[in-house]
Amino acid sequence: MNKNLFALILGASGILTTAVYAQDKKSVPDSVKVKTTKPANKEEQNRNVMLNAANNTGPREVNIGLPASVGGITILENNLPVVHFFWPELPTASWRSSVSLGATGLLKLGEVAITQGDLGFAVNSYTRLCSDKLEINGTAASNQFGWLKGDINVSGPIKNGWFYTLGAYANYDPSTYDMDFTNYADKTQIYRAGISKRFKKGEINLLYKYTKSATLTNYSIFRYQEGGEAEELSNFRIGRDSYFVNDGNLRFQNILTGDFNTVNLGNDAGSTSHTIDFTGNYQLSEKWKMNFSARYHAAKSTVLMTIPLGIVTQSAADQFTYTDGTKYTGDVQSVLGMYSPDIPIQTLSGRVDIVNKTEKHNWRIGLTESYYNIDKYTSSRDFFYQEATANPAKLLRSTPGGTSNTDEYGFYNYNVGGEYHDGWENKLAAFFSDDWNVSDRFSITYGLNLKYYKINGNYHSQDRTAGIVLGDLPTTSINHDWFQKAFDVNAVYKITPKFGLIAETIYTEKNGQLESYSSSVIPNLATIKTPYASFGLYLNADKFSLVSSVNYLTQNNNLKRLNLVNPENSSDASVATVYYGIKTVGWTTDIVANPFRNFSIHYLITLQNPVYKDYTFTAFGNNYNYNGNTVLEISKVLMEIDPSYTKDKWKLWASIRYFSKQTANLTNVLYFKSRIETFAGINYNLNKHFDLGLTVVNPLNQRGAKGTIQGAELITDPSSYYGTILNGSYIRPFTAEASINFKF
Repeated sequence: MNKNLFALILGASGILTTAVYAQDKKSVPDSVKVKTTKPANKEEQNRNVMLNAANNTGPREVNIGLPASVGGITILENNLPVVHFFWPELPTASWRSSVSLGATGLLKLGEVAITQGDLGFAVNSYTRLCSDKLEINGTAASNQFGWLKGDINVSGPIKNGWFYTLGAYANYDPSTYDMDFTNYADKTQIYRAGISKRFKKGEINLLYKYTKSATLTNYSIFRYQEGGEAEELSNFRIGRDSYFVNDGNLRFQNILTGDFNTVNLGNDAGSTSHTIDFTGNYQLSEKWKMNFSARYHAAKSTVLMTIPLGIVTQSAADQFTYTDGTKYTGDVQSVLGMYSPDIPIQTLSGRVDIVNKTEKHNWRIGLTESYYNIDKYTSSRDFFYQEATANPAKLLRSTPGGTSNTDEYGFYNYNVGGEYHDGWENKLAAFFSDDWNVSDRFSITYGLNLKYYKINGNYHSQDRTAGIVLGDLPTTSINHDWFQKAFDVNAVYKITPKFGLIAETIYTEKNGQLESYSSSVIPNLATIKTPYASFGLYLNADKFSLVSSVNYLTQNNNLKRLNLVNPENSSDASVATVYYGIKTVGWTTDIVANPFRNFSIHYLITLQNPVYKDYTFTAFGNNYNYNGNTVLEISKVLMEIDPSYTKDKWKLWASIRYFSKQTANLTNVLYFKSRIETFAGINYNLNKHFDLGLTVVNPLNQRGAKGTIQGAELITDPSSYYGTILNGSYIRPFTAEASINFKF
């Protein structure tokens, strides 16, 4: 499964009102506020992760030189992960940036390593809790494509130290393209209710959240040209046309029962969840305070999606027809469909930590627990053909002796590459940290996470041949446990009051999970070790501050399932499992400046060289080795520029991101040229109750593709692709989003 494409499918649902640093002030989008660089702080201060050029669903990925699926953003709510594991339940199916969240921040790598034992950044959010008087916060937003978002929270006192909070969020987003079978690419509703009790030494909160969400991800076709240019076709507008089969109907054979059924992308892709949180804090003594969070999360998660594979070049023997029998002679797209219906998932999780702040130390001792049960996860598969055009029709194929002929419904190779696993996981971890001011010149933050991780369940070891039914076949038991460790050491040495040195070392470990057993291949569960090191300097001058560092990162034994197309026969598809490592060396400089009154600017540049290690596998009777090749979809040069100007009740801001060329297939011979992602906006504070905002995504209306080129992973001769039609993902076209935010 190409989960890298869907690792958190994350975009900007709270663009103007609940951006990543939002606390309570909603007059301007906090995600673009310039903040002083604080190298020892636990939160990143200058990453506007809530502005996303890809979609309008959740936060964007913050690049650290690793693919999103192995080093992406974790989303936390009330100090606990929104989901135990991102597949099949995506975090954005049960979380969106909202006015019902009282605070949101981006945790640094070291803080995530200490508290979660994982590598990567984390968006941490907290439910908006009680207020001493009636308080109403809300926002309404729309754009020229018909996007509608309403978001409101009401909180206030009851009596005798009791308080309540209520929230409702609704997002109906058609995206920027029109589909023939549904009106919306994202339909999400979130309802919240909570009650709180304050007492002399602390408070307790009982919170409930219900979510219902269905999201589709579109692709684009384009003519690939030398130099990584994605040339727009006359019959397909990038970002404006749908590449989903026009009726939205897919036919699957249930991989457990063998039953056939037809489902619709617009009607049958929804997931639901119920979440109950019990949170609070208690002052144990004059110096010691306890914080705690506990959660029960139950979901029925559905995955229904299509992934375009290769463009089929027809031969004289090919016989493609429409479903009514009319002959078709144009370009043909092969497509993979995946369906996991209403997978039951239950999670019990908790976190408790005790803190003590003294003159020189800020101690913290904590415990986390997460029990996860997934009941018979399946991924049924189908393959089909469609036109290579906007809103394509399904095609039938009948080739003499062909192995990829379709049935009368237009599908073939049912359940090739299908998935199954069943069972539970448990993670129990203890963590410790200390912020130690050793002297006026030297401070150090250090921490340790010790985790016991166990998985138990069963899987099917049978090869996923066409038409396989697993229900009556014997299963194989899964029973593993590991002891894993992670630590962080972050030091700051002040050479002068405004200038100093910084250094950090992070180390994390992980092994497999139940998902590793989804296919028939026995997974390699050797420990994935990720050492990270950084060394640099900082300078805090009167009108600017700077942090600059050199970073080193390696990671081994990552699992990837590749949906491959035979370079010798584009109708021949296969799934390969590969374990690989990554190494990257980079240099990052982060500058915040206030050159004149009312004007601020943030500038970030990263130079990096992420490459694959030990990337070998076998497919179509051949051995492939991609050691030393550049990691897919990751630029070697990244830049961000965030200027803003504020005067009286007005604020003008912009955010500009530069990405150098990105490789688009494993051989690195295909790539997309460098691109710029742009955002701009204006905000006006009408009065103490209302403010207005206008955000423009892609104001330059740049067209083009990004990501990987599906079906071209193994291509070695790029010239054969010049001038041909390919498919991939893309950035959103020009989008103007208006909002009104209110507070009473």
